[in-house]
Amino acid sequence: MLAYFMKRLIGACVVLWIIITITFGLMHAIPGGPFTQEKKLPPAVMATVETRYHLNDSLWDQYVDYVEHAAVLDLGPSYKYPGKTVNDIIAETMPVSAELGLIALILAIGIGVSAGMIAAWYKNTWIDYSMMVGATLGVSVPSFILAAVLIQLFAFTWPILPAAMWKGPAYVVLPVLALAAQPMAFIMRLTRSSILDALGQDYIRTARSRGAGTWRILWHHALRNALLPVVSYIGPLTAALLTGSFIVETIFAIPGLGRHFVISIYNRDYTVILGITIFYSFLIMFMNLLIDVMYPLLDPRITLKHTKGE
Repeated sequence: MLAYFMKRLIGACVVLWIIITITFGLMHAIPGGPFTQEKKLPPAVMATVETRYHLNDSLWDQYVDYVEHAAVLDLGPSYKYPGKTVNDIIAETMPVSAELGLIALILAIGIGVSAGMIAAWYKNTWIDYSMMVGATLGVSVPSFILAAVLIQLFAFTWPILPAAMWKGPAYVVLPVLALAAQPMAFIMRLTRSSILDALGQDYIRTARSRGAGTWRILWHHALRNALLPVVSYIGPLTAALLTGSFIVETIFAIPGLGRHFVISIYNRDYTVILGITIFYSFLIMFMNLLIDVMYPLLDPRITLKHTKGE
C-alpha cells in the first residue's frame, strides 16, 4: 500500500510540473503582458513595475523562480490585486465555490442515482422513456444556456428568485440548478446502464428466486456492483464542482474561484492563472486517488498493490 501511494505521489509531482511548464509557456507565448494597457504607462513606471515582479528577467529565470516557489506552496503575488497573493485569493474564494459545488454535487448524485435506478427497473416503459428524454436534454444543453433560461424564467418572467450575486439561501437555487443539471443527467444515464448490466447477472436471479423485494434487489444487490463506473465519474466531477464552474460563477456574479480564474485570464494575471490551474489539477489528482482507494470497498476483488514492472 505504501509503495502504491509513493508511486502515485511521484506521478502527481511529475504531472504538476508538466502542467506548470505548459501553462507557463502558453501564457508567455501570447503577445502582451499583465501590465499591457490601451493607455501605455510611462517607461520609467513600466520599468519599476517589471523590476518589482521580475518581469524583466529572462523567461528561463522567471520559470525557474516560479517552480522553486511553487514547490514550497508559494504561488506568488497577484499582479492585479495589490497586496494579495494567489494563496490569499484561493483561500478567500474557495469556500464560496466549495459551498456551491458541494450542494450541486449532492443534488446531482442523489437525484441522478435514484432516477437511474428507477429508469432501469422500469425499462422500456413511459417512466424510463421520460427520464431518458430528460437526461438527454440535460447532457445536451450547455450550462450557460440553462443558466440564461433559469434567470429569464425565475428572475424576470416569474420574479421569485434573485438573478445573481451571493447573499443568502435564495441566491443559491439558480446557480446550483444550472451547475448540477448536466452531471445529474450523465449520472442518471450511467447508473441506468450499470444497473441494467447488474440486473442481468446470476446473483440477481438468485436473489429474486429467494423472494427478495424490488428495493432490496436494487439497493442491496444491484447498486453496489453498479456503482464503480459512477464513482469513477464522480472523482473528477467533484474536483470540477468544488473549484466552481467558471461559466456559472461568471453568469451569476458569484465571488468564487471560477470567476476569479476568468477575470485573471482577461487581466493576464499570470500568477493567478498558474496558481488556480495548479490547484485545480491537484484536486483532480487527489480525488482520483481517493476514488482508487474506494474501489476495494465497493468490490473486494479489486486490490491496490505495487508490483515490479507495473
